[in-house]
Amino acid sequence: MAAGLRFDGRVVLVTGAGGGLGKAYALAFAERGASVIVNDLGGDFKGYGKSSSAADRVVNEIRAKGGKAVPNYDSVEDGEKLVKTALEAFGKIDIVVNNAGILRDRSFVRISDEDWDIIHRIHLRGSFLVTRAAWNHMKNQKFGRIIMTSSAAGIYGNFGQANYSAAKLGLLGLSNTIAIEGRKYNIHCNTIAPTAGSRLTQTIMPQDMVDAFKPEYVAPLVLWLCHESCQENGSLFEVGAGWIGKLRWERSLGAIVRGKNQPMTPEAVRDKWEKVCDFDNASKPRSIQESINVLNDALSQIESQGNVSMHSTSSGSVISSAVDTANIIGRELATKVYTYTHLEPILYALGVGMSTKDPDHLKFLFEGSEEFCCLPSFGVIPAQISVFDGVPSLPGLNIDFTKMLHGEQYLELYKPLPTSGQLTSVSTIADILDKGSGAVLLVDVNTYCGKELLCYNQFTVFFVGAGGLGGKRTSEKAKVTVNPPKRPPDAVLSDVTTADQAALYRLSGDWNPLHVDPSFAALGGFKKPILHGLCSFGFAARHVLKHFANNDVTRFKAIKVRFAKPVFPGQTLQTEMWKEGNRIHFQTKVKETGEIAIAGGYADITSALDKPSAWEPVKTAGLQSDLVFEEIGRRIKEIGNELVKKVNAVFQWNITKDGKTVQWTIDLKNGSGEVYQGPARSSADTTFTLSDQDFMDVVQQKTNPQQAFFSGKLKVKGNIMLSQKLEMILKDYAKL
Repeated sequence: MAAGLRFDGRVVLVTGAGGGLGKAYALAFAERGASVIVNDLGGDFKGYGKSSSAADRVVNEIRAKGGKAVPNYDSVEDGEKLVKTALEAFGKIDIVVNNAGILRDRSFVRISDEDWDIIHRIHLRGSFLVTRAAWNHMKNQKFGRIIMTSSAAGIYGNFGQANYSAAKLGLLGLSNTIAIEGRKYNIHCNTIAPTAGSRLTQTIMPQDMVDAFKPEYVAPLVLWLCHESCQENGSLFEVGAGWIGKLRWERSLGAIVRGKNQPMTPEAVRDKWEKVCDFDNASKPRSIQESINVLNDALSQIESQGNVSMHSTSSGSVISSAVDTANIIGRELATKVYTYTHLEPILYALGVGMSTKDPDHLKFLFEGSEEFCCLPSFGVIPAQISVFDGVPSLPGLNIDFTKMLHGEQYLELYKPLPTSGQLTSVSTIADILDKGSGAVLLVDVNTYCGKELLCYNQFTVFFVGAGGLGGKRTSEKAKVTVNPPKRPPDAVLSDVTTADQAALYRLSGDWNPLHVDPSFAALGGFKKPILHGLCSFGFAARHVLKHFANNDVTRFKAIKVRFAKPVFPGQTLQTEMWKEGNRIHFQTKVKETGEIAIAGGYADITSALDKPSAWEPVKTAGLQSDLVFEEIGRRIKEIGNELVKKVNAVFQWNITKDGKTVQWTIDLKNGSGEVYQGPARSSADTTFTLSDQDFMDVVQQKTNPQQAFFSGKLKVKGNIMLSQKLEMILKDYAKL
């Protein structure tokens, strides 16, 4: 068992300690070694009269048990006198338990000025005066523990106790502020709302309940909160009958009831009242800073022009009806460069639900895998920044991104995506459509690796309330969705999203707080943060890839979806799929609700027989490693026969730079040996993959090959033991 809580050497002042709760506190502290000042004025429960007998009886009881205690008969309105008694008797003051109180119960209209004032003087002002008298002593010794005594009447209200309720809740406010101011001096202040049999509760509780709710069932909480090892501070507890519960404030997520440059009306309050009072996913502010934060967020939402909120349901015109669409269509938005390492594709794969629990997923999660590759749907990541950075700055459009919906997405791949490199995305406005209730922008994005086109995205972006342009409703440039066949699906795959799925996915670059901040989500009309549409898109894409292409990324050609309903993290995504030739129709449902989250989807998959050849390496000018291989080639011409006898192996090197690959082969198995650019003509015994710079660091012995391997910079396929022989060759023959 843990050691008992002792108070040896501590000096405790308990007000109102002549009976009830105060007496229980005083006896408990003294029993555990504390020196106790037993304060009690000795009057009745209404505050009339004065006597020393109450305090004396408790002091005598403590002393009879071998404890240390002195009485004090002053009113708490004379706070300095109470603390002076402690200093004169024991030389210091460590703990103050503000327990003294009286009652003057009256219904509200019958409360006299005297009844109101004396309750506040004893409960609220008295606690203030006693605590203030002890404060500097606690501050100087860097230790203090203070208890304020509130009541359920103060927290919830109670008929006939308006004066008492007001004072008791006032004590909570006093305690909270003292806790903040005292924290840096190791002065902690907490508030209790006890229910116990005492003179005060006899007026509102039947006698059998008074007897059952013993003060001894409250005292242990007070002792714990006052112990030096307890770090609780600024908290409120209800306690009684052996039960303790901590209270905190709860606030609904609320609703914004005005628009930018618009008056706030009572009608708007009425219309949003249900949302204002909806405690689903309520927040629990713990400080005034947290309380104010939601107001700052609201102001930001109201005033923002261009903050991305991809699923907001706000209304209001966002595109002027005077827009000259002819001058906007075809306009280039932005050119953005996306530089990444193997980390980003792995993080993306985790963000769309991949896991090492599935062996098939390893090639998307481990950079050291022989088949390490990018998920095809990763192609949206480098493209999205050019859209959401470019649209707000487009001349001629007055766009508020808080009124934007990401409606549809199309992705087409021309080459498998490199696992690292530098990609350039160019976005243009393909068309603007008038849908009546809103306007639609079709944004085309071409993504290049160098001059080679890797993939094409079309973002369909809907702006709520921006219709009425008088333009066309459809476009031949739009990639349209296709309804699935009217028959049972050929395959169904499901995945449970985690509670942190959105928090993980956003690390791939969509930082919209709508997906992680409950307050921000509420401003968009959601009970809690929602999953990114493109995250659900990634789940669906990999379902198709797994079932119909055996996770072969070279077979994945294109995918189109429409975002129909939001998904909440923690829900299950169920993708239903129909195969029609090389096209896989699909829709993704939320399993728990049956609602379709992704509608009209399809993916085009090439057959295993017709799949394109693997992405051929591209020559890249200016590689440092070229010089090393050329030098090794010259040395091998001189002593190749000897090396072939020693090594007897073929080594292939895949050297990467800027997303492109150059291959070199060191053949020390055939003839007199040879070094040449390109893949091994016969099968390679060992294949190495690493970047041009990492290769140079290994050759120049700046990086140990084993360190490069275990850090993921060097990938090895085949007979790894032969690499030891190659290390000898690099050391001996590659010194330029």
